[in-house]
Amino acid sequence: MAEKTETGSMTNFIYYMIKEDLEKGLLKDKCVHTRFPPEPNGYLHIGHAKAILLNYTLARLFSGKFNLRFDDTNPIREEQEFVDSIMADIRWLGADWGDRLFFSSDYFDLKYQFAVRLIEAGRAYVCDLSQEEIRDYRGTLTEPGKESPYRNRTVEENLELFNRMRNGEFPDGSRVLRAKIDMSSGNLNMRDPVIYRILHTPHHRSGDQWCIYPMYDFDHPFSDALEGITHSLCSIEYADHRPLYDWIVDNAVELFPEVVQFRSRQTEFARMNLTYTVMSKRKLRRLVEEKYVQGWDDPRMPTIAGLRKRGFTPDAIADFQERVGVSRAESTADLALLEHCIREELEITASRLMAVLDPVKVVITNWPSGQTEMAEMENIPGNESAGTRQVPFSGEIYIEREDFMEDPPKKFFRLAPGREVRLKGAYIIYCQEVIKDAGGNVTELRCSYDPQTKSGADTSGKKVKGVIHWVAIEHAARITANLYDNLFTIENPEEERDIDFTDNINPQSLVVCKDVPAEPAVAEAAPGSRFQFLRKGYFYLDPKSSAAGQPVFNRIVKLKDTWAKVKKKG
Repeated sequence: MAEKTETGSMTNFIYYMIKEDLEKGLLKDKCVHTRFPPEPNGYLHIGHAKAILLNYTLARLFSGKFNLRFDDTNPIREEQEFVDSIMADIRWLGADWGDRLFFSSDYFDLKYQFAVRLIEAGRAYVCDLSQEEIRDYRGTLTEPGKESPYRNRTVEENLELFNRMRNGEFPDGSRVLRAKIDMSSGNLNMRDPVIYRILHTPHHRSGDQWCIYPMYDFDHPFSDALEGITHSLCSIEYADHRPLYDWIVDNAVELFPEVVQFRSRQTEFARMNLTYTVMSKRKLRRLVEEKYVQGWDDPRMPTIAGLRKRGFTPDAIADFQERVGVSRAESTADLALLEHCIREELEITASRLMAVLDPVKVVITNWPSGQTEMAEMENIPGNESAGTRQVPFSGEIYIEREDFMEDPPKKFFRLAPGREVRLKGAYIIYCQEVIKDAGGNVTELRCSYDPQTKSGADTSGKKVKGVIHWVAIEHAARITANLYDNLFTIENPEEERDIDFTDNINPQSLVVCKDVPAEPAVAEAAPGSRFQFLRKGYFYLDPKSSAAGQPVFNRIVKLKDTWAKVKKKG
């Protein structure tokens, strides 16, 4: 990443490339025109967010255009559900395609006509080899391929066979249409690639209209050229496909000039990898279909829908993408950096509340019977404009079980028998007695309070090191808290080749805490609100999972920021 532009977005090598293209007049009279071309066969993940924001931001920086185009040429896996989810994700990220929503399937007629022109020009032929035979004839990186015995069919024969393919006369896999390029090319993608295959499967948009479908490497560049895309930005694995991209575009300009007049240019950048997750759509699909997670939008998934449901914000994701940057070199971003970005935002925007996830009862023995007192607490520390709130305090409260120890170590500054601790915003209490059940588990603590130690009006002169949060039992609201953690136990779940990646799934990636007592303000919180539960992390009131009177909070992230500490040491 380099200088900041006037819009505040960081620039990168693609930005400078486009700037140079404009200065040299390579775009002629066209404006910068980018696109995001997802295949609707799954939900988008955070790697797609990088591509979306890159394409949209570059178009905006150069006052250009941005298209959303669904490359929907494989009806086997594509569904309307995925189309809808992708559109929702892109809108949520803040990218606006305006009136430029397109589908590759809308161009099927034009692509068929282009394929016919390739046949007429002697640059495509119908091949009867099976998929396995085509693979065998293709050759290797060190050996040239062999020409198909059907490569020299006449134009007339190829046109007849392709028309019969179109009419559904042949079964799946029996014939394909191949580009006639160079079987001795050093680039395997140029060795007569398949550009059409037979597939008797209804399409989610065109229904039974077609039984032949274009292959991605044929469909994608033609769609770019047809739409006048100036800069086709894709991930680095498509670098070897660029010669074929150029071949398709060049032939489209030459053979189909009435619909294609501009040669789109492909540029590659490194894809997004992230620790403690997998980014392969095939593997994400397995997680969903084999019930390792609760759907594509499970908050443990790296999908945009999952991150949204967990409580991440578009700004945090954009901040993360800027920090990671855009380059040609493959790298893996640290999940801790993504967590740092949302933490940094919520630190100054999220109101504080108290909730006790693992409660133990505390009875204050000298508290006046039936009395309730209000404790004033700041909503956001250091931000006076955020105001304060009144929290009811009474003689029976809950504290976190981990905030009490019977036999504490030397540096334990919370509650223990014969010790004092301050209750946040309230009083100092002293532990007098521990009540246990028959199994030896602590069920209740008997404590006394010092009336002279009220926060903000302490006249006791006492000094205690520990401050803990609490919830008054009588006034507590009840919530469900979903505690999310990394889905996998190791940084790279795919690094151990001798085991399946699912063997590295974290069995504690979701812990559900039900009937959690929380201060009464949570009952008035708006769905979609974000809070810091004191000392427990940042939480999101999930509007999708919550019901009337039954709020569900998803933990976005813990309070501990390991990435920031690493950067500070560095």
